[in-house]
Amino acid sequence: MAFSVTILGSGAATPTSQRYPTAQALQIDEQVYLADCAEGTQMQLRRYHIKLQQIKAIFISHLHGDHIFGLRGLLSSLSMLDRKEPLDLFVPPLLEDWFTEQSKYFTPLGFPLCFHTLTAKQPEMIYENKRITVTCFPLKHCIPVWGFLFREKEKLLNIRKDMIDFYRIPICDIPGIKAGADFYTEDGKLIPNAQLTHPPVKPCSYAFCNDTVFMDELSQYVKDVDVLYHEATYGNDGKTRAIETFHSTAEDAARVALAAHAGKLVIGHFSSRYKDVTPLVNEAAGIFPNTAAAEDGMKIFI
Repeated sequence: MAFSVTILGSGAATPTSQRYPTAQALQIDEQVYLADCAEGTQMQLRRYHIKLQQIKAIFISHLHGDHIFGLRGLLSSLSMLDRKEPLDLFVPPLLEDWFTEQSKYFTPLGFPLCFHTLTAKQPEMIYENKRITVTCFPLKHCIPVWGFLFREKEKLLNIRKDMIDFYRIPICDIPGIKAGADFYTEDGKLIPNAQLTHPPVKPCSYAFCNDTVFMDELSQYVKDVDVLYHEATYGNDGKTRAIETFHSTAEDAARVALAAHAGKLVIGHFSSRYKDVTPLVNEAAGIFPNTAAAEDGMKIFI
């Protein structure tokens, strides 16, 4: 299964000429899932050749403008593109009210919106289809905020082609074997499943953690994740400001990645004060070496 993430915006509240505010597009097979929807999101989707018509669901972390100001425009464009399919939106409390009030002044959308309000105080699965599950978990900011863990479902076992030929396994028995069943030959001999199959490829996972102070418990929420995106609004030179604004430093993000045994850390949501984020990457890499800086347009293959 193809699983990738495109960074649509890697900056914090004030956009710059190089960084839009926060939005990310997860592409899993032919479906797109948005994490946050800042101003300019629909323009970035077009710039990086992500099809708006393939958006399956939108997940909003919290009610700050640099995470939601692109939502109204994106939904209007989807309507003008003649979308009819309902769209699931997983949103903080009050966002539905805010959107409904706005909608009084605009042309009605041509498709239904299905709002799902986030309330979880512990990790909770909020979305599931045949391909993935999405779990939300609370973060700590100056207003309620949630992170999201996107995880592929367990794959079926891989049947060995040489065993199909050797035991003359009928096609009708293959789905059961891939699901874990043993096989009986025509003369009644039991062939254990382990002899017929290879383990499946490990499911991919991606965690989106934005706008939060350092949390000890966060590493358990995202334990063993393949790629962890964690905000790093400030470097060590901005520790005091980070505390005042309920944000994290690059080192804070690295401590979470290390404790979670993450495969890779991507830091972002950089304050506009940083023209060059290399020092922040170096600070994080001193704790968690496999660290990269988010850049607008960056594509991460999980």
